[in-house]
Amino acid sequence: MLIKQARLRQIHRRLVPFMTIPLLLTLITGMFFQFAVVIGRTDEFLWLLELHRGKFGSINLELIYPILNAIGLLTLVITGLMMWLQTNTRKQRRV
Repeated sequence: MLIKQARLRQIHRRLVPFMTIPLLLTLITGMFFQFAVVIGRTDEFLWLLELHRGKFGSINLELIYPILNAIGLLTLVITGLMMWLQTNTRKQRRV
């Protein structure tokens, strides 16, 4: 069953603004904390690990932040792949 491409684009377009900041935050904090591990200075950068896990000062989202990140990213990947596959299928039919 093919979902209409317009509906896929709508889902994808609406989710992107909500997922951009959390995914970038996860990416950047994880990357910089890994640099801290490599240079042996993890004690000074534990705050990066807290941000990476979803603890934002007094707001603690550690239980749901990874799940929301995963669901959002998975949805973006699935809708993106479906749009890409539908586009490629249409191109192959024309040839």
